[in-house]
Amino acid sequence: MATVTNVSGAGRDPRRWWALAALVASMLTLGFDMTILNVALPTMARDLGATTGEQQWMADAYVVVFAALMLPAGLLGDRFGRRRMLITGLGIFLAGSLLGALADEVNWVVAARAFMGVGGALVTPLALSVLPSLFGPDERTKAIGVISAASALGLPLGPIIGGWLLDHFWWGSVFLVNVPMAAIGITACVLLLPETRDPASPRVDTLSTALTATGLGALIYAIIEAPTRGWGDPLVLGMFGAAVALIAALVLRERRVERPMLDMALLADRGFLFNTLAATLVMFVLSGLMFVLPPYLQAVLGNDALGTGVRLLPLMGGLLVASRAAQPVVTRFGPRAVVSAGLMVLAFAALLGTRTTVDSGYGFTALWLSITGFGFGFAVVPAMDGALGALPADRAGSGSGLLMTLRQVGAAIGIALLGSLLSGAFRDRLDVAGLPAGAADTARDSVVAARIVAEQAGSAHLAASANDAYVHGMTLALLVCGIAALVSALLAAAFLPGTTAARRTGSPRPDVAAHKADA
Repeated sequence: MATVTNVSGAGRDPRRWWALAALVASMLTLGFDMTILNVALPTMARDLGATTGEQQWMADAYVVVFAALMLPAGLLGDRFGRRRMLITGLGIFLAGSLLGALADEVNWVVAARAFMGVGGALVTPLALSVLPSLFGPDERTKAIGVISAASALGLPLGPIIGGWLLDHFWWGSVFLVNVPMAAIGITACVLLLPETRDPASPRVDTLSTALTATGLGALIYAIIEAPTRGWGDPLVLGMFGAAVALIAALVLRERRVERPMLDMALLADRGFLFNTLAATLVMFVLSGLMFVLPPYLQAVLGNDALGTGVRLLPLMGGLLVASRAAQPVVTRFGPRAVVSAGLMVLAFAALLGTRTTVDSGYGFTALWLSITGFGFGFAVVPAMDGALGALPADRAGSGSGLLMTLRQVGAAIGIALLGSLLSGAFRDRLDVAGLPAGAADTARDSVVAARIVAEQAGSAHLAASANDAYVHGMTLALLVCGIAALVSALLAAAFLPGTTAARRTGSPRPDVAAHKADA
């Protein structure tokens, strides 16, 4: 197909809505893949014997690679063709899903998730950037709304689809379900999408990409391994030191190059900086909670996988409702008030969640999950809008890329830090007195492992201790979430601009508008 350089007539292509359907399938697959694994982790921990740290790596491998490669992936599409790179990304995602479905041990699952992260990093920015080649200005907003809704819909669908698959098939089915979806997306992209590119885009900086990936990887490794090895372990300290050095080198390099991939100078803008911090904090809390909640619902409360997925809906429901209702509230009260209030609600919900006990039952959990979802929605939408609104038109692309990258970094650190805090508290609290050394070590790996050991040993005391230890660890994680949200609310109230910043020149690019809608 010929390269599209002028899209003025592309909005009337009769195939455009079919092409949009292909993009929707791609984004929907990525959307529910972000949450489907969380429901599967307790089952995978049981079948693969995965420790809490290994479960963190299964979740974080995707997010770290995704965050590190999203910016260079977008530039690859601009330079070599967005349709070509989008198809490549879907192919990589499909191959990674097959590898995950066939894996029979933890390291292969982690490798598969990292491989899927490469594909996801290509698909996400490029699915948005091809919209201008398909739709004219009069239809573009509607198309952006459709594709963004597909991404949002994937979040609550993930736990339900994952739960149903786990109740009927083996855990590899949560990977295998991606294969037909990705194959449909590839076929439709080949047949329906025109090729577009922007030869004037910045070149991919290989060194900056490597610094980002290795710096994030070292940081996440240190956080995940610290509870097991000890925070003073030489390897952990060395990895922390390496992470600081690599990230500092990245910042220095990006400040010196003429056209940086990560435009750090944008952080000097108060509106962009504090809105970005708020949006990143929300991803930190959301991702951390989605990691610690399924084992509580499944192992402690005794729900099956499908029941666990359904019981996460109050969180997702509150998030989706509030995210759609946020804009009118911002119009009336201003973004600073709404972001601050959303973070205060989030802090209240997390602190309320710290009152959860083993005997609380699901009703209390559903209550604070619903409030948590509302806090998320009312904080993240105006924060995203404020951050993007603070960007001048000529830096909209680099600014939106920096914002989305930092959000993914927040997600990775949330899983690593909150998961490690929970893991350390669980190991310290669990009573393994009277168990053989090997069984005691196995029980300390995770609440799932402890319940299996308790069942094999016929020990009701160990089962009760495992439940108590896990709830104790979850309480500490929620306490950290509450304190972080409270501090962020105070910072937002003190430093956020009272009104949304207007762009200095021009209007938002369609891909930037899509990032707003996808908040």
